[in-house]
Amino acid sequence: MILASQLVFFACIWITLRPDAFAASEIEKSHQRCSSSMKRTRKQEARMRKDDSTNWLRQSEQLLHIQDHDFAMRPGFGGSPVPVGIDVQVESIDSISEVNMDFTMTFYLRHYWKDERLSFPSTTNKSMTFDHRLIKKIWVPDIFFVHSKRSFIHDTIVENLMLRVYPDGNVLFSLRITVSATCFMDFSRFPLDTQNCSLELESYAYNEEDLMLYWKQGNKSLNTDEHISLSQFFIEDFSASSGFAFYSSTGWYNRLFINFVLRRHIFFFVLQTYFPVMLMVMLLWVSFWIDRRAVPARVSLGITMVLTMSTILSGMSASMPQVSYIKAVDVYLWVSSLFVLLSVIEYAAVNYGSNSTRQARFSFSKSGSFCRLAGMYNIDRVQAMAFNGCYHDSKTEMDQTSFSLHSEEDSVRERSTGSPSPDSSQIKRRQFLRGHVGRIILENNHVIDTYSRIFFPIVYIIFNLFYWGIYV
Repeated sequence: MILASQLVFFACIWITLRPDAFAASEIEKSHQRCSSSMKRTRKQEARMRKDDSTNWLRQSEQLLHIQDHDFAMRPGFGGSPVPVGIDVQVESIDSISEVNMDFTMTFYLRHYWKDERLSFPSTTNKSMTFDHRLIKKIWVPDIFFVHSKRSFIHDTIVENLMLRVYPDGNVLFSLRITVSATCFMDFSRFPLDTQNCSLELESYAYNEEDLMLYWKQGNKSLNTDEHISLSQFFIEDFSASSGFAFYSSTGWYNRLFINFVLRRHIFFFVLQTYFPVMLMVMLLWVSFWIDRRAVPARVSLGITMVLTMSTILSGMSASMPQVSYIKAVDVYLWVSSLFVLLSVIEYAAVNYGSNSTRQARFSFSKSGSFCRLAGMYNIDRVQAMAFNGCYHDSKTEMDQTSFSLHSEEDSVRERSTGSPSPDSSQIKRRQFLRGHVGRIILENNHVIDTYSRIFFPIVYIIFNLFYWGIYV
């Protein structure tokens, strides 16, 4: 009984699920038929488009009599050179690289010439426009860019080429191209410089006996977009010119020039380089107002400024080409670094003078009484040196001794008489100061800081006036 019930259960399930299985198989078969029909439709459409394109190209070739002529040769071969007019529409200057000394430009290049082999009858005298497919079958000028590093014709969505033929055989060939070319830059005045760059066009195979290259409308043949701008440069001028180029093996060639003048924006470098360097130099002058006994404060400030200047110098060198001459920014940075170094040396001199003065005062306190006695009793200076190391050079120390003796006599006289000597103390003091200015400056070495507070700013201001007056 149990077995029979199980068989009945499975039979019911099979009867229930069988129509769904049939339906699924039918749906899958219909999908396969639809996909195969869609593939056939796509193939047929592609074949039809190809046939239409082939028919259109064949009709164009028949209209222009392309099969009847040899377009591997230039128009009028064997006769006078074929004139080829050029005009350019500059779309953008994409980049200027100082490190690589090059620029990248995108523009529309248009060629004009006449090829009577392409003339066709027309009652309306209207031109016919073709795309890149027909260009490969006719003769076009072989223009290349002198000193170019890389170039490409834009191909979004299709190749940006256009051919327009007029009934009388005049041809217009236009393309949109991006070129990276060399610009020979002079950085002797960087970043206060002005650069002159040019893009040069020339025929590669045809010299002046076969092809005459010229600007179609003179200087008006070069047009630029009004919205062209660069981050670091201001475009001062665009101009067109022409000339000749000579090659010893092939002769003279016509050459066209697209010239443009770039003046660098100085405001960026003032904020990024000049102004920080000025602040570093001026900040170090604060050390002239710090007490000379505060050695850690003044030394740490000087070392910090030296390291900061080194960082600015290395950063500027990394962003510039390695040229063999001195740039304007190098002059400013190195002179500013010299001011920083002199400020550090100034404190070294002050500190050394302070130590010498302290040692001299300490030794004088030990041997002062003996030296004073030696001066009073005219003891020979060699004997004095032998006794206690005090050296009487000349009348300088004798003046000092006499000054001290007279001071003592004046004080005794004041105590006894009660009235000061009117002339003797002032005269002796003046004579002593006149003969010992150097010693006073040494003992009062903070005077060096006082003079440095005035000397360093004045000299740095004079340097800035000369620098900006010469380079700007």
